[in-house]
Amino acid sequence: MAKSNFAFRAAVAAALAVAAFAPGASTALAGKSAAVRVDVGPLLASSGEPTAAWVASELPRAIARAQAEAGAPAAPISVRVDLVQLGPNSGGVGPAGSSPDQMVGDVTSGGVTRPLRATSSYYPAPQDNVMIEASNHARVSALVRVFAGWIARGY
Repeated sequence: MAKSNFAFRAAVAAALAVAAFAPGASTALAGKSAAVRVDVGPLLASSGEPTAAWVASELPRAIARAQAEAGAPAAPISVRVDLVQLGPNSGGVGPAGSSPDQMVGDVTSGGVTRPLRATSSYYPAPQDNVMIEASNHARVSALVRVFAGWIARGY
């Protein structure tokens, strides 16, 4: 048992070391200097947990990374997420049977507040019906990345 515990810890340490020195890791960390405030209160009321927690946890990092990748200045940003709407898990009316997902909110930067709606497409897979929470988390994460990308580009 001690050997397997040691092997597990060694594997985790190795994975963290690889992640820290991976290409793009320093640029993602450099963008974290800006203050990013995320309000998921309206999202918590409309979608509940764990969706609100996923967005609150992932969106600040995604914005910092997107700003760094876009070469955008890391200005203080305030984001309110009102809605995350996931299309049907069984497929939809989009290209190749995809389901449209969307995230809606407001972004305040430089004293100006503007609405933002980000969309992504979900392509159902048979295992998604068995692992619905993991599937939904992946879909929310995709929306977070698209939302952050629009913010970094100044939409």
